Amino acid sequence: MRKSPAAPRGTLHRLMLDSRVLRGNRQGDPTEREVHVYVPAGHDGRDLPLLFDIVGYTAGGPAHTNWKNFGENLPERLDRLIDSGALPPVAVAFPDCFTRLGGNQYINSSALGPWMDFLCDEAVPFVEERFGCGGTGRRGIFGKSSGGYGALAHALLRPDIWAAAASHSGDVGFELCYLPDMPGVLRALSRHGGSIERFMNAFETARKTDGKDTHVLMILCMAATYDPDPSQYLGIRLPVTDDTCELIPERWANWLAWDPVQMVERHGDALRGLKALYIDCGDRDQYNLVYGARRLHRRLDQLGIAHRYEEFPDDHSSVDYRMDDSLPYLVRALLA
Repeated sequence: MRKSPAAPRGTLHRLMLDSRVLRGNRQGDPTEREVHVYVPAGHDGRDLPLLFDIVGYTAGGPAHTNWKNFGENLPERLDRLIDSGALPPVAVAFPDCFTRLGGNQYINSSALGPWMDFLCDEAVPFVEERFGCGGTGRRGIFGKSSGGYGALAHALLRPDIWAAAASHSGDVGFELCYLPDMPGVLRALSRHGGSIERFMNAFETARKTDGKDTHVLMILCMAATYDPDPSQYLGIRLPVTDDTCELIPERWANWLAWDPVQMVERHGDALRGLKALYIDCGDRDQYNLVYGARRLHRRLDQLGIAHRYEEFPDDHSSVDYRMDDSLPYLVRALLA
């Protein structure tokens, strides 16, 4: 858990990217985005492989470059791994993809914004042109939780960009990780007359953020991501009835279409061209994600799609140490 101050320190560049594709987004989120880029000690970035770090819900990429108590931030982790020889030198980008709804699943949504396009068509060339790193066959994407979901979605949908991907405790098995929250979301909205607009107004004007309300916001963010409804406030519509919490089949079908367990049936061939696919999950994951991870792992095996799958004795929280395994795996594959 302790930092390794003896390792030579890489350089962290703080850049700004003004996005064209995010202009006019429905949430009113800023188009100017901070992108931090780590370059190892003794390198200028040229000819290095490139990784993109996409973070979990309620965070933005620069959160991983901040000072961290009782442990390492990600640049410090990279310094240690590279210094020890466990990780070949690599450039790593940390894009800010935070939204009004608290986070991102890194796919395109008419309600939340074209975030997959932002990453693949704007952020990747922006970083590569600046540092001369990456390039076809030398790019990987990784993340945890929502970021883990995003890494899987990008591997499935944008094989033209990514040659390797790692999902740590990613959102898989939607009926297990999202549906259990629906009654609580309805109870929270009932305090605001059942109105998402009133809930949002109260959340955004509160003097203190309530963790329970943040969890409600997460489900609203998922609704805007997986099943945007242009006729509703901020494009948000839940997949359940507001009085009896019964599933609305056509709405829930839209969510399920984005579940990686379902996506692999349509886009699985995209994974065959990857140099590396890494999936892990804690065996005590409190959001039930291990069950979805097992389903995805089983189906990938059945389809003959090469991947590395691991379960580890932990839950969903504070598992950045898993990057000690995944990042060397990705980078060595990109260099092969």
